Amino acid sequence: MKLTGSRTINADIITVWAGLLDAEVLKVCVPGCTEMSGSAEDGFEATVVQKVGPVKATFKGQVTISDMIAHESLTITGEGKGGPAGFAKGGADVRLRPEGDGTLLEYDVEAKVGGKLAQLGSRIIDGFAKKMADQFFSNFQEAVEPPSPEDAEITDADGPKKGWFSKLRG
Repeated sequence: MKLTGSRTINADIITVWAGLLDAEVLKVCVPGCTEMSGSAEDGFEATVVQKVGPVKATFKGQVTISDMIAHESLTITGEGKGGPAGFAKGGADVRLRPEGDGTLLEYDVEAKVGGKLAQLGSRIIDGFAKKMADQFFSNFQEAVEPPSPEDAEITDADGPKKGWFSKLRG
């Protein structure tokens, strides 16, 4: 299953790049992620809890970042095992380029599943993979874009406020 998409992020390319390499940003952005540790150089370990159709599983796995060309492109690859539910693995080729005052982030995502998850059928899996990719990049955009004046007033009891990463870097 392959997906392609792009987002224009209202943040400079240096902030976007730093966000892609930061464990805390990735933890907040990966839907269902409960733990993320490690570094871009050595790889990350992650725990993700997800429900796909009737199957709910906790996936433990590794995320690696490779093919890095600073401030231009990288590949994020992940593989997780969910016990009896099966496994999930995939990756995203991410490209960055300046666009006006912001950054255009383009991505190609590929995902594969096995075990019980694969028995759910390609329509359910494809829809789930698309939703996960969209949610990841939407969460990423919220984390790295500076908050608008209206957003600066909003607090979120369930997680970080919009632009929290860009504020740390600011």
